[in-house]
Amino acid sequence: MNDFAHHFEVCIASTEAELAQACNVRKVAYGHHLGTDAVSGFSSVEALDRAPGTVVLLCRDKLTGEAVGTARINVGDEAQALLIERHVILPRSVASRRRAEVTRLAVLPGASGLVKLCLMKAVYHCCLAKGIDWLVIAARNDALGRAYRSLGFQDFLAPGQMMPLAYAGNLPHYIFTMDVQGAEPAWRQSGHRLLGFMMDLSQQDLPDFGLTPQPAVASRSQAWVA
Repeated sequence: MNDFAHHFEVCIASTEAELAQACNVRKVAYGHHLGTDAVSGFSSVEALDRAPGTVVLLCRDKLTGEAVGTARINVGDEAQALLIERHVILPRSVASRRRAEVTRLAVLPGASGLVKLCLMKAVYHCCLAKGIDWLVIAARNDALGRAYRSLGFQDFLAPGQMMPLAYAGNLPHYIFTMDVQGAEPAWRQSGHRLLGFMMDLSQQDLPDFGLTPQPAVASRSQAWVA
């Protein structure tokens, strides 16, 4: 798996051009699954993309340079709520800690399934670098739910329960949480098949999250406020 995964690299979308590429991936990917009428707003950069603390990831094919996937991480703290917290009350054990949410995860139709794994690996290491304790993510279907559970995410809602999310087209979603700091020990204890892939940093296919560039600054005054 590692050999094939290294056909891709993940960077931080830190320029207007890179944010535009991320938006194009969102538009094409969501349009493929939901129809073009449902995704008209995804073609433009959102205020949250430029908000302080937000990281927009862009996954590229190393051979062609094409942007094939994207994900967005925003961090919640005492001053800033997560988008998901407009819809659910997270338990105090999560809400009182440093937490982050993954949104706008999108992969071009026909791209390798490894693109999503590369993005989730980047999300995990970004959260480690930022000292995130808990990660929240939502899934619109059973296949995505199974994929997140396989990485160690736990169901937040009752089994089988879904909730419509206004910021995700009002579509019903499963909601999951992950103990970021406890993930690697859990993978090691269980002999998780993705442990080697998730922890391998030898290929330099991830950004240096310790020196994260800020998002593009244009229109930062319009940054999203919870």
